[in-house]
Amino acid sequence: MVHVDPAAMETAEAALLNDGIDVVRLGYSDLIGAERGRDLLTRRFARTVGDGVAFCRSVYGTSPMGDVVDIEGGLSAGLPDVVAVPDLSTLQHVPWEPGVAHVIADLYNPDGTASGESPRTVLRGVLSRFAELGMRPVIGPELEFYVLEPCATAPTGWQRYGEGTGNVYTAGLKGDPENTLISSLRSLSAYGLDVVAANHEFSSGQFEINLWHSEALDAADRAFRFKIAVQELARIRGKRATFMAKPFNDEGGSGFHLHFSTLDADGQPLFDDPGGEDGLSAVARHGVAGVLAHAPALAALLNPTVNSYKRFGPDTLAPWLVDWGLDNRSAMIRIPPERGRAARMEVRLGDASANPYLAVAGLLGAAYLGIRDKLEAPPKLEGYGYDPAKADRLPADLGAAIGALEADHELRELLGAPFVAAFVAYKRNELERFSRWVTDWEFREYSYHL
Repeated sequence: MVHVDPAAMETAEAALLNDGIDVVRLGYSDLIGAERGRDLLTRRFARTVGDGVAFCRSVYGTSPMGDVVDIEGGLSAGLPDVVAVPDLSTLQHVPWEPGVAHVIADLYNPDGTASGESPRTVLRGVLSRFAELGMRPVIGPELEFYVLEPCATAPTGWQRYGEGTGNVYTAGLKGDPENTLISSLRSLSAYGLDVVAANHEFSSGQFEINLWHSEALDAADRAFRFKIAVQELARIRGKRATFMAKPFNDEGGSGFHLHFSTLDADGQPLFDDPGGEDGLSAVARHGVAGVLAHAPALAALLNPTVNSYKRFGPDTLAPWLVDWGLDNRSAMIRIPPERGRAARMEVRLGDASANPYLAVAGLLGAAYLGIRDKLEAPPKLEGYGYDPAKADRLPADLGAAIGALEADHELRELLGAPFVAAFVAYKRNELERFSRWVTDWEFREYSYHL
């Protein structure tokens, strides 16, 4: 039986009604990071969530095209339920939806055990391992995305918003003719996401908004909400925001960089050591080594789509090799120049399509294994990267990355068998569907001459 604290729910209901909130949006992440949820009337909130809110378990395995992938315990088991319980610590008023509050749910099986397929559950499990070491991981998310506007003559029906070359690191109307970035920044700040800065990125119509660092679960919650909110704000303006890894052949991809460090139980930073090589502690070096050792499997979580691997390659500023370096943006792991409390690694592997909970869980899981086993990193990259003679290549496609995840027994055990089985089944289905789909490239390449 799922446990819900009735007194806490009644107190929350009263406070929400007092604040003029008449609808609570209960939301949670599916396998790909899309939000699933339900709108609940506040005046019946405590009663409605009293035993949790039931959802079909196969929602984890529902594809963007509406295919229901038969994950274990799903379709072939008769489509049983999972139960969503609101985490009241995540309640936030939605500034662009008057009278609406949002709350993130934790997912359980009907017998009260945590749902192993839930991305938030997966992250909680990894954090429990760090707690055993007396450590509290800190994450700073950086996400890029494109804004598109309708175009009747474009093959997809969409074109890049604010087309113009060379607008990287600009602000204002030059690359953002309708000032959407300032408007979004204000709305996201009012939503409690702790956004701190925004700018036009390298490509036309591409933007980046930075979130401040915090302890890992909070950071993943904020990144999850951030992606959903950016998309919703774009819809309000009649536009589309996409976190697709590489939506255009003639422009670069969108990254999801994660800045990672860890504190001890007393809140002291564990990555800094003025007497250590490069000013880094042994914990930091072991963490780097763990991420490098498990990078092929991590690619499945941080680069989770067929499209993801079109972002990689030489001279893209997206990583191509399993390497690390000091303040080197051509490396997979960059060590920024700051030390002290700001000593950290920046993992540049991820693209913006990654599920924030799974990206953070995978990164932390790999780092944990390196710290636990005291792994040592190879020599750091000197100079510009992308030389395959210097380091191993990352997986070249989603199939290879999924194979690496299946073969990485330590990381699989850390993430949990139910999750890995569901994720692999989902992604194998994605690969199968893609393999049967005739692309525009194939038609252009073959139809005239063949």
